[in-house]
Amino acid sequence: MLRDAVRALSEAKIAPFAAAVDEEARFPQEALDALVAADLHAVHVPEEYGGAGADALATVIVIEEVARVCASSSLIPAVNKLGSLPVVLAGGDDLKKKYLGPLAKGDGMFSYCLSEPDAGSDAGGMKTKAVRDGDSYVLNGVKRWITNAGVSEYYTVMAVTDPDLRTKGISAFVVEKGDEGVSFGAPEKKLGIKGSPTREVYLDNVRIPADRLIGAEGTGFATAMKTLDHTRITIAAQALGIAQGALDYASGYVRERKQFGKPVGDFQGVQFMLADMAMKLEAARQLTYSAAARSQRVSDGGDKEQLTFFGAAAKCFASDVAMEITTDAVQLLGGYGYTRDYPVERMMRDAKITQIYEGTNQVQRIVMARNLP
Repeated sequence: MLRDAVRALSEAKIAPFAAAVDEEARFPQEALDALVAADLHAVHVPEEYGGAGADALATVIVIEEVARVCASSSLIPAVNKLGSLPVVLAGGDDLKKKYLGPLAKGDGMFSYCLSEPDAGSDAGGMKTKAVRDGDSYVLNGVKRWITNAGVSEYYTVMAVTDPDLRTKGISAFVVEKGDEGVSFGAPEKKLGIKGSPTREVYLDNVRIPADRLIGAEGTGFATAMKTLDHTRITIAAQALGIAQGALDYASGYVRERKQFGKPVGDFQGVQFMLADMAMKLEAARQLTYSAAARSQRVSDGGDKEQLTFFGAAAKCFASDVAMEITTDAVQLLGGYGYTRDYPVERMMRDAKITQIYEGTNQVQRIVMARNLP
């Protein structure tokens, strides 16, 4: 029922704008409005804070179905979870009430500020600093590759509070868009997901109340890594959706397109391509849903159950599959697939980022190797 509902909404309220959002590189406001109206913009927020209280698998299904028609729009529910999950995992009750309530209502989105110009895969090498000053912290630094920056109202920012302790000297904070000293760089000109703004976040003597610290000092990096264990699964979900959209379009096209007197889909070479695409997509889906089930069990207080391995495996495998399927979809459409008149080239461009963000797939393989079940 959830899948049917999200698919119907996505096709009616989001899909009609997907091409224009990509072409104009503009934020998909229509999608945000539709998702907020249906309470699908941040389904992971617990009911006690006004949210839908969706479990990890339900959240995956929402993101997957939105991504099927528009990858940029799927980053609304995905990044709302990424940005706010540190608060859910490590924040005190007052902090949760203050920020999860508005998020659940749709009054503001959340973004996640971990990466920096010189700290990407090596996030522990960050230079952004937070200095305690009485009842406040003063933050200075630059965060890069921040999804939905400038649109989101709230930012989970990782910053160094004790430079001598490396990762154990990193703390997490909530920074608001309106805080004095917060500004944003120009939107990056990207290959794909053009409707989701990616910008630098500048922190210039940003003074925030000390009660915006998430958890204890020095626990920020651990919280960031725990967050990624859960949210990498949402990137797998996004990859599934993109791949499913491309497969659906390509399989429909080859049934209609005729060459040599019969539909292109009647040729065995094409049938084998479609079979491989569908087989790999279903394998990726099962791995992703299994990882989501593990994520939920951990969230409910269960053992970690190799969540780190399965989260990395789902993200890595699903994104590799999405890149392969979307590339094959372009091939199946021939010359038409290479034009912007058809959606599969957009899907191919969008799929590429799923192999890169929330940890490159090379990093995912390192993570898997270190956490073999």
